[in-house]
Amino acid sequence: MKRVVFFALLCCITGFSMNIYGQGREVVVRMDTDMGKITLKLYNETPQHRDNFIKNVTEGRYNGLLFHRVIRLFMIQAGDINSKDAPMDKKLGDGDLDYTIPAEIVYPKYFHKRGQLCAARTGDDVNPERASSATQFYIVTGKHYTERELSKMEREQNIKLTEEQRQAYMIDGGAPHLDGAYTVFGEVVKGMKVVDKIQMVQTDTNDRPLKNIKIKSIKIKKK
Repeated sequence: MKRVVFFALLCCITGFSMNIYGQGREVVVRMDTDMGKITLKLYNETPQHRDNFIKNVTEGRYNGLLFHRVIRLFMIQAGDINSKDAPMDKKLGDGDLDYTIPAEIVYPKYFHKRGQLCAARTGDDVNPERASSATQFYIVTGKHYTERELSKMEREQNIKLTEEQRQAYMIDGGAPHLDGAYTVFGEVVKGMKVVDKIQMVQTDTNDRPLKNIKIKSIKIKKK
């Protein structure tokens, strides 16, 4: 998941932890988009990403932003703070806040199967700590893999997939090449049909949809 390098310093969040959510029931948020609603569950095992996402939601930071990068059979990405009301000729992907989130890679428990909510980031060449963007995220759509393809990947990358990973990538699909390199901090619990509609739209050479797809709002779902 390569993002265009943004100008933010690659630093850790200091002094911010909402902790009021603790390690109990997982927080659920509802995203209302131009193409329908998507419900997301945030993982407690990635507390800094969870709390930062909640902070962005409660401050209304995502309202009006676009899905600025969409790649069929891979993922849909949003959270560029410069995308709100951006003209169609504007190249997007650099917009972010002036901090990053330390990586919380809980692998292999959480991996890039279809429907996972993950944090975007700059590449390893400028970000060896794999710190995450303060605002940008993506939802995995991915492709289906055969057992033969997965076995070849294991040999070539010298890795060992769990049986859960193999079954998920063969039955549901995903993006295994990103495993262990990006923070997965939640998942879609309702609305994958909406995610699929978004991933199927036509895009330009920068993977931006030719027709804007806006996040109208994201709100914490009341228990």
